[in-house]
Amino acid sequence: MFGKDIGIDLGTANILIYVKGEGIVLDEPSVVAVEANSKKVLAVGEEAYKMLGRTPGKVESIKPLKDGVIANFELTVAMLDYFIKKVQAKSSLSKPTILICCPTNITEVEKEAIKEVAEVTGAKKVYIEEEPKVAAVGAGLDISKPNGNMVIDIGGGTTDIAVLSLGEIVTSKSLKVAGNIFDQKIIDYIKEKYKLLIGERTAEDIKIEIGTAIKEDKKNKKVIKGRNLETGLPSSKTISSNEIYEALESSLYEIIDGAKNVLETTLPELSADIVENGVVLTGGGALLDGIEKLFYDELKIPVKVAESPLTCVVDGTGIMLNNLKLIEK
Repeated sequence: MFGKDIGIDLGTANILIYVKGEGIVLDEPSVVAVEANSKKVLAVGEEAYKMLGRTPGKVESIKPLKDGVIANFELTVAMLDYFIKKVQAKSSLSKPTILICCPTNITEVEKEAIKEVAEVTGAKKVYIEEEPKVAAVGAGLDISKPNGNMVIDIGGGTTDIAVLSLGEIVTSKSLKVAGNIFDQKIIDYIKEKYKLLIGERTAEDIKIEIGTAIKEDKKNKKVIKGRNLETGLPSSKTISSNEIYEALESSLYEIIDGAKNVLETTLPELSADIVENGVVLTGGGALLDGIEKLFYDELKIPVKVAESPLTCVVDGTGIMLNNLKLIEK
């Protein structure tokens, strides 16, 4: 078997892998479980995620990526190597070509670190592309023409905002405000209001089930469980979607302000295109209920969520691997 060309959405929350000729073959959490003393890897991906917040002292569940970049080089290598072997993209006869996506604001040193990880895991050739460009391609936008297209990619660690034209990013901004911050804001809100301590997984479940970007007349409710900080005992509370809006409001407006900053520095002709074409939202954060309406109300231009926001980036890597001139420009 020959090595296969693969595209990787190296996300802070999840890793998705596209294999040329096969499509998306892997979507697992970016988590590694290690033995606390020896740092021996015990589990990777979905299996390690199940241990998050539930492991005994001798086992640690670690997210080796932070804000879209490598926080732990050795564990990132171990994680990527595990996933590449799992999808059988590497063989003894040939090494794969790998296309990896990264946030727009990372340094050249950080880009080299990502490239080195891929090379250590056995890549023949490594391409690094910026996430909003690849997300735009995956969302079905034709960025090759001299027209302005705008993408807001709300991932786990970063939100990348970009205006694209002629196959390149014209102006962009990357914010460390995204899905993980949303989760932390929910944790902080519930801790402060109810003196109830919840974990990351519970916060993420709350965000997915009743999270909203707008105040609603018909409020959704959810019973949450955690540890009462005053008694130290397990406890539960019922919370509403409007409370989650309160928790997320400041973070959502940071993203809106970032989008306004990008629009303010965009060339007038491209701005005219964006008024006509609108903004496309991608990434897991685009699934937050009401986000389309909030962004439309604040930006005053058409806003739409991509057809498959969670897979736009990895879908884009597939398109680019099948059309290498998009990469090798």
